[in-house]
Amino acid sequence: MQQNNNNNNYMAENIQILEGLEAVRKRPGMYIGSTGERGLHHLVWEIVDNAIDEAMAGYCDTINIELLPGDVVRVTDNGRGIPVDLHPKTHKPAVETIFTVLHAGGKFDGKSYKVSGGLHGVGGSVVNALSVNFKVTIARDDKLYQMKFERGTPVTKLEIIGDSSHTGTTIEFLADPTVFTETIRYDYETLRNRVQELSFLNKGLKIAIKDARNPEKEIFNEYHYEGGIVEYVKFLNEGKQVVNHDIIYVEKTQDDITVEMAIQYNDSYATNLYSFANNIHTHEGGMHEDGFKLAINRVIKKYAEENDMLKKDDTFQREDTLEGITCILSIKHPNPQFEGQTKTKLGNPEVRALTSQICGEALETYLLEHPNDAKLIVDKIILAARARIAARKARDATRRKSPLDALGFASKLADCRNKNPEESEIYIVEGDSAGGSAKQGRDSQFQAILPLRGKILNVEKARLEKALSNKEILTMIQAFGTGIGEEFDAPKARYHKIVIMTDADVDGAHIRTLLLTFFYRYMKGLIDLGYVYIAQPPLYKVQSGKKIRYVYDDEKLQETLDEFGGRPQIQRYKGLGEMNPEQLWETTMDPERRTLLQVSLKDAINADQIFTMLMGEEVEPRKNFIQTNAKYASNIDA
Repeated sequence: MQQNNNNNNYMAENIQILEGLEAVRKRPGMYIGSTGERGLHHLVWEIVDNAIDEAMAGYCDTINIELLPGDVVRVTDNGRGIPVDLHPKTHKPAVETIFTVLHAGGKFDGKSYKVSGGLHGVGGSVVNALSVNFKVTIARDDKLYQMKFERGTPVTKLEIIGDSSHTGTTIEFLADPTVFTETIRYDYETLRNRVQELSFLNKGLKIAIKDARNPEKEIFNEYHYEGGIVEYVKFLNEGKQVVNHDIIYVEKTQDDITVEMAIQYNDSYATNLYSFANNIHTHEGGMHEDGFKLAINRVIKKYAEENDMLKKDDTFQREDTLEGITCILSIKHPNPQFEGQTKTKLGNPEVRALTSQICGEALETYLLEHPNDAKLIVDKIILAARARIAARKARDATRRKSPLDALGFASKLADCRNKNPEESEIYIVEGDSAGGSAKQGRDSQFQAILPLRGKILNVEKARLEKALSNKEILTMIQAFGTGIGEEFDAPKARYHKIVIMTDADVDGAHIRTLLLTFFYRYMKGLIDLGYVYIAQPPLYKVQSGKKIRYVYDDEKLQETLDEFGGRPQIQRYKGLGEMNPEQLWETTMDPERRTLLQVSLKDAINADQIFTMLMGEEVEPRKNFIQTNAKYASNIDA
């Protein structure tokens, strides 16, 4: 990346003030989403986003992120350095204005940054306000400047602390535990995943992350992708059989909007379309995704028709052109408008036509220049269309008026009396034995039980019409009431808690993984809404006289044995069927005492790779994963 060291166009006058900073500490959730783990990590991204803005403007090519002892965060970039001259309105150093005034930054005048990924200048001041201490060190104009703050208030003036032969900004901060009461401990893997993603999205930018919280066990990762999103697609398709070996790629700027796209088909049945706007992952899609989908359907359909590749009854829809696709769509917009429930949907209407035009032209050119790959792509799409039609016929069998009709598969369901989905929950139980105990032990007012016989189909290796031929899958679809495929509607779920309850052994873990694969590939909306849970049955029952304790892991077992003393009786539960109904209720189903793990998708891209590796066709990646992680396994029965 070419570095531009011209500081003349980035001075204090470029920093514009919109409003004050009073409300941040009173209502932090308004600015960072939450004061839990997600909000804590958001602090890091606010500072990193500012460094990436320098990179997108062409002034920075290296960013370093460090986790220091005590969970102090340090972010360093080699950009121009934050301005230190006096601001014309506040008459204070620009750096002080940036970190003490909300909406003060270089992103509003349209000159310092054409495109910004941060939250419009909010970031720095919000992080400062929510930190016990905050220190900024600036290398600029051959000098080294430093200023310190505590909970948003300056505790030192801007000082020159030395000379400097380079430029850049270093920020150190410690999150305030009185604000982040849940935790101030950062998860390294969460940060590393996003760092790698940012490196893919900004070709040529080098981003390093180091965990130095334990000096005896430092962790370090560095990412640098000259190929950008082309390398991202290759990375995502590792372990998959690709259809077109050359990745379809375009990058074009028009009307100050840059559209970048990389596509490669593989032989799977999943759609992996990940869109970004100014480095922000637009989980809910938006105008750029709409434009892309229009283009791919239009162009491939036209190509297939003009080359007589369709039989009489062949016709395909948009969803067919997306089967087996891995696509990264990234746009850079000077004024993005985000909307949707989580503010991750791009709403700029002009982006739709522009993305459709740019992506369509690139697709058309590729198909014409690569006729062999074009034929393979069209053939795959035609097969997807035929499978969709077959799936529609099979799906008709899943329609029902009540969970007890249709083909009788759902007759195994012991439904609850409550018909309010918000108050109802369904336990998916492994086997008839455990199902019997669960049916007897449940509270039938709000708890439904659905026993499954054996292992369901591995849907990672099957299209929808094959999945619909599996009785256990059909039973679940009927019971949940959401439909499947193009008719899937998560808000229609009959239960707002769908609890997977399997044995704590290898078979139970496998069944749980198969169920999670099914939810992820065909009912991801249920995970997105937070409806999917995993029950945590105990591993042991420890009894000494009339004193009974249920224990959920080996560490707690030892603590319990030490506490009880003597020679208490230990019962190891290998399966749910070994518990009587009362025990199952007490330990695993009683809302007052049970432990449920809510299934969530912190990182959909990483989740896709894990499911592909664990459940896909390629053996070698799975073997390597097992060998690497076997040492972390516990409570595994032979």
